[in-house]
Amino acid sequence: MSEVNLDSVKQFLLGLQNSICQTLELVDGKGNFVEDNWQREEGGGGRTRVMAGGQVIEQGGVNFSHVYGDSLPPSATAARPELQGRSFQAMGVSLVIHPNNPYVPTSHANVRFFVAEKPGEKPVWWFGGGFDLTPFYPYLEDVQHWHEVARDLCLPFGEEVYPKYKKWCDDYFYIKHRKETRGVGGLFFDDLNEWGFDTSFAYMQAVGNGFLDAYVPIVEARKSQAFGEQERQFQLYRRGRYVEFNLVYDRGTLFGLQTGGRTESILMSMPPLARWAYDYKPMPGSREDQLYQHFLKPRDWL
Repeated sequence: MSEVNLDSVKQFLLGLQNSICQTLELVDGKGNFVEDNWQREEGGGGRTRVMAGGQVIEQGGVNFSHVYGDSLPPSATAARPELQGRSFQAMGVSLVIHPNNPYVPTSHANVRFFVAEKPGEKPVWWFGGGFDLTPFYPYLEDVQHWHEVARDLCLPFGEEVYPKYKKWCDDYFYIKHRKETRGVGGLFFDDLNEWGFDTSFAYMQAVGNGFLDAYVPIVEARKSQAFGEQERQFQLYRRGRYVEFNLVYDRGTLFGLQTGGRTESILMSMPPLARWAYDYKPMPGSREDQLYQHFLKPRDWL
């Protein structure tokens, strides 16, 4: 199967959403994802699932969406003028998990497929996605595990794949106005079609399935760790960086808002609580300072 097969992509994504939600409910032990089905006036819709007030997950969402239309928004055609005048379909699963415990990192993942078509011409299509980790009180062994899973799932596709997409992740999740990365990275890829449909789809599946392998062991290791008000306040302060990145730089957020997407589902990635403090500086040598000194700078974690 080398032709574009939209149905097989959609069935994988729906199954991925199910497996991630089921596993995270088991890990949480208390919370459940509430499902909200929605329709988009211009075409398509989605299945949003949100957990709030869990034992481990303060708030998290795992979204599936499949939207389509007759023309693309400016954010999509600015860099690719050849897409003007084409109808499009975009589908994907996107998730963000904001845990209660500051020792459990926030995590984000998404996998997506895009195709633009015009009668009499070959379809233009690509896959994209990745996953990244945003710890507040990082442990080196957790970060190494996260990147080992990323490297191992990339290896069947070539030894150059992990270093390439790891660097792309570091570059993409960089908060320019803060001069720091959002977290400790992971994988980020986009515009993937040069391997042909079958191999590109297989890689997208590997990334989607790899998220739980990367994240669940870290959650299990840290979810029962005791914390106090100081750790909680630092977590809320660092969540502010997450908000800044998503509203200023994130391409998925901008694409969703510009295509008239469902605002509640797009902004599901936001933390339930965050705070800002003027000119905050961590105490030198503190656990908070270690985050800045050792973890918010791109490096080879392996």
